Amino acid sequence: MSDPRISTGTPGLDIVLGGGLTPGRLYLLEGAPGSGKTTISLQYLFEGVRQGEKCLYITLSETSEELQAVAVSHGWSLDDIDMFELSSAADVLGDGREQTLIHPWEVELTATVDLIISRVEEIGPTRLVFDSLSELRLLAQDSLRYRRQVLSLKQYFAGKNITVVLVDDLTGESGAHDAHLHSLAHGVVTLERNTLEFGAARRRLQVQKMRGINFIGGFHDVTIERGGLHVFPRLIASQHHTPFDSEPVKSGVAELDALMGGGPLRGTCALLTGPAGAGKSTVAIRYIMEACGRGEAVTMYQFDERIGTLLARCRSMGLDPTPHIESGLLKVQQVDPAEITPGEFAWRVREEVETRAVKIIIIDSMNGYLVSMPEEKQLLLQLHELLAYLSQQGVLTLLVNAQMGLVGTMGTSQLNISYISDVVVLFRFFEAEGRLRKAISVIKNRSGSHEDSIRELAIDAEGIRIGARLTEFRGVLTGTPEFVGEQSRLMENRVDAAAE
Repeated sequence: MSDPRISTGTPGLDIVLGGGLTPGRLYLLEGAPGSGKTTISLQYLFEGVRQGEKCLYITLSETSEELQAVAVSHGWSLDDIDMFELSSAADVLGDGREQTLIHPWEVELTATVDLIISRVEEIGPTRLVFDSLSELRLLAQDSLRYRRQVLSLKQYFAGKNITVVLVDDLTGESGAHDAHLHSLAHGVVTLERNTLEFGAARRRLQVQKMRGINFIGGFHDVTIERGGLHVFPRLIASQHHTPFDSEPVKSGVAELDALMGGGPLRGTCALLTGPAGAGKSTVAIRYIMEACGRGEAVTMYQFDERIGTLLARCRSMGLDPTPHIESGLLKVQQVDPAEITPGEFAWRVREEVETRAVKIIIIDSMNGYLVSMPEEKQLLLQLHELLAYLSQQGVLTLLVNAQMGLVGTMGTSQLNISYISDVVVLFRFFEAEGRLRKAISVIKNRSGSHEDSIRELAIDAEGIRIGARLTEFRGVLTGTPEFVGEQSRLMENRVDAAAE
């Protein structure tokens, strides 16, 4: 038996519902004012217009001018949607036709409903939005009369095979959900809007019930911008798997690859952790350049450093990513920490993987990712799900993590993410002969062998160099080890060597 679903006009909601709504049913869309009910309702009707269907918007709470303003703010036109607004109920009063403003409580409920039914008979819509039930509740005066009226409307629309969305702004019942409405409706979708202490308001959507449909449960992040409302379905990693070869990913620096037993494998997550300025981002950029040289797509998310600063730093090391950006192989996205939600970020990553087939994802840095979502609960679980998804897709993920303090300690950050990483590369400063030098070591590699030694890391205008194994250290576990061996075992500065 075929499943004749209809699109809601919101692609993310269609994914949550597994294909859309069952036609000819009555649905409840509820949420506080400002949560996005009108926008998502209009998108539902616009989709009907695109399918060549008759669509009717019954507005008891807003005037057609107010709705027109909402449409214009998104660049839409309401010309193809039939409207019925409460002021049209003046017709029901006969001599009151000249009256331009009629309050809902001044209009008899039965007469208003008759007028609505008359308009429905005249238009013959297949999609209908009823906005909102709070005015119907006011007209009914008491809950029993109100519920009886809603039930009679449901029975009427069912006989007409009209797919109806009832909008409720939760102004009745002390702002609580109306259990009777939930029982009457074939499906219930709830929108929420929360204001954070800083940054944009966060919206989210939840499908409370949907008879006969196996939907994705839980909360899904929502954004509203010019052009409409977007739903970002909650990511479930186990539903996404693509076969891939678990081969090592080369960096182009033989000594660095040898440290990790040939390189981190595809489908793994590598944590590059250390104090600021120790070389973490530079090593990540080395992987980017090598991958783009092989013709692989890469996406880098910049939470902290400006893209312009990043590109200038790359060029100072003899690495110019501009040709790869222009060819489309490399995409560097600046992320505004105050404006993004975990769900939206996960969706952006998913789009990169499924539309551009990226092979490497870099998040620089984890500190910025965590700071951007300070009030999000279960953030570690969401990150775990995102990394699991990337692993299922065979994508190498590089997480750049700055340790606390200027020179760093052995701690990773306020959130311990080392246990969800397959590879952990530790960067440190060390002191020798009055100079501050950098060291690199691999402390964990789940996918294979790795060196357990500490090697010197040098970064200059010609790129990255990895020195010989260093053994004579003191205070390694403090995070700031001191080299006490012979100076000749350390790498010379290439500029100084050339001068000699």
